[in-house]
Amino acid sequence: MESPHTHTLPKKERLNSRILIEKLFAGGSKSFPAFPLRVVYIPVEGNHLPPVSLLISVPKKRFKRAVKRNRVKRQIREAFRKNKQILTEPLANTGTKLAIAFIWLDNELHASEEVDLKVRKLLQLITERLP
Repeated sequence: MESPHTHTLPKKERLNSRILIEKLFAGGSKSFPAFPLRVVYIPVEGNHLPPVSLLISVPKKRFKRAVKRNRVKRQIREAFRKNKQILTEPLANTGTKLAIAFIWLDNELHASEEVDLKVRKLLQLITERLP
């Protein structure tokens, strides 16, 4: 039988509004780490927004080569895509919407399984701290 969850990450779920990004990093947002990742999130308002808007940042300071930065971003996107129902189901019940940023903290590459585990842990922590 088919799962009711869709494991997709459409373009509308990507955070690209400069205003929301500035609001996310200006202050008043909540954040916590699960090494090698840090998550920053803030509740947002708006009927046109999806339940979760995602931003992924891998600083050039950590990886000089774009190939490595792109690999890490791809790993984080895939982990989020597979595990986003951990967060979207409670958000649908409460009717709130979030803007989330994942920031890479390490200078080393990690296995996809480890990145998946950390993303899942961070999504569960966000779910626990929802209002």
